[in-house]
Amino acid sequence: MTDLSSIFKNIWLKLPFVGEAAPLVTVIELNGVIGELGAGRKGLTLKKVEKAIENAFKPGSVKAVALAINSPGGSPVQSRLIMNAIRAEAAKKETAVLAFIEDVGASGGYILAVAGDEIYADESSIVGSIGVISGGFGFPEALKKIGVERRIYTAGENKSTLDPFKPEDPQDVARLEAILDDLHQQFISLVKERRGAKLSDDPELFSGRFWTGAMARDRGLVDGTAQLGDFLRDRFGKDVKIKRISPESGSLLKRLMGGEAGMAVYRAPALLDAEELIAAGERRALWARFGL
Repeated sequence: MTDLSSIFKNIWLKLPFVGEAAPLVTVIELNGVIGELGAGRKGLTLKKVEKAIENAFKPGSVKAVALAINSPGGSPVQSRLIMNAIRAEAAKKETAVLAFIEDVGASGGYILAVAGDEIYADESSIVGSIGVISGGFGFPEALKKIGVERRIYTAGENKSTLDPFKPEDPQDVARLEAILDDLHQQFISLVKERRGAKLSDDPELFSGRFWTGAMARDRGLVDGTAQLGDFLRDRFGKDVKIKRISPESGSLLKRLMGGEAGMAVYRAPALLDAEELIAAGERRALWARFGL
């Protein structure tokens, strides 16, 4: 004989607004260059994403928080601030964090990824670039050719370090390399702390090289190759509710006017200055390093 209580329970659970809630996973979208991007244009910074992080962990029913990452890196400070903010919320709410690298999660983008308890990437994603880079230009010969005399006055013998209009000083270069080495060791320590025994003993792991998602999996930089939606449905069931949370806020017009693409379309050419053009070139160079 059929258990009538079971029948009534099944009918009750199928009623609208009554049945068991589908599992909820929130997704924080972390897209773009990390740090300030120039006048009136912000990349990923803690100030920009902290509300999205808070909202992602807020629901009491959330099963996990996922990170959708597409970043070539940028500011190491902002990368760590964002990562630490995610880890602090995860510890406070005792919630698992799953990181998914899309096109690229390299350099500072990989720092965002190690906020995850598990990291996944597409087989064709670009992952890694665990290193530090500093670049610039020098113009001392150009000044001579156009007949311009450089005049600079300082209080402090190292205040004009790496002045692009002076010949390169070996002592300046040595001091810069010491700073880069220290930042590199901080990056390495962070990756080892978060990934631990999962990492391979590849001698080039921390050389600044980057790999495809499949190659990164073999080196322990990611736990596997997977796409966010398919993975979440496999782990939490086909009825899982995936709620995306973007750091972008405000009206559609405001986002169009403030975003990288929007600024390119709506900003009058007369307002573009040399600083902004250089910043745009730097952003383009960050993506171009990874063929994007």
